[in-house]
Amino acid sequence: MSLALEDCSDGELAALALSGRQSAYTALLARYREPIFRVVRATIGDNDAAVDVTQETFVSAFAALKSYDSERSFKTWISRIAINKCRDWARRRSVRRFFSFALPIEAAANVAADTITADQQISDRAELARVQTAIATLPQAIREPLVLRTIEGMTQAEAAQVLGISEKAVETRLYRARGQLSELLRV
Repeated sequence: MSLALEDCSDGELAALALSGRQSAYTALLARYREPIFRVVRATIGDNDAAVDVTQETFVSAFAALKSYDSERSFKTWISRIAINKCRDWARRRSVRRFFSFALPIEAAANVAADTITADQQISDRAELARVQTAIATLPQAIREPLVLRTIEGMTQAEAAQVLGISEKAVETRLYRARGQLSELLRV
């Protein structure tokens, strides 16, 4: 009798996926889709782009699954891939900005408007958007540790491993990020 996929470790799921069991890929996706989306969205600050970058992350991760070391954390491994995909997206963003100016003004008519009646919901969404925008404006070097530690809840060691820096560097960058974020959000 075999274990249910949800009872398998990440290493076992990776091994099953590599052996051709498609449902193991689905189980890994289900297990890590939300945390990776949160990392990506907080890093790049754009919900629509975050969906695409999250999808790119999983495509790349599954294509490189044989390089995953099952002795290490899958979450850390795939988070590193996600951060690299966010960096790629940021590099391409300047080119996209250039071409976005070429769109006709009529394209703005297709933008959906959110209509929320409760004042508190409006206020909460506005504050959340303000914080997300402020985080997205932080320099990449300090934004990434902030996202991994405070939004994704990784340990300092995990964040250091994902970013390829020392734990002390994570601590220093977090301190700087929080200081700059506090300045940006000061009313």
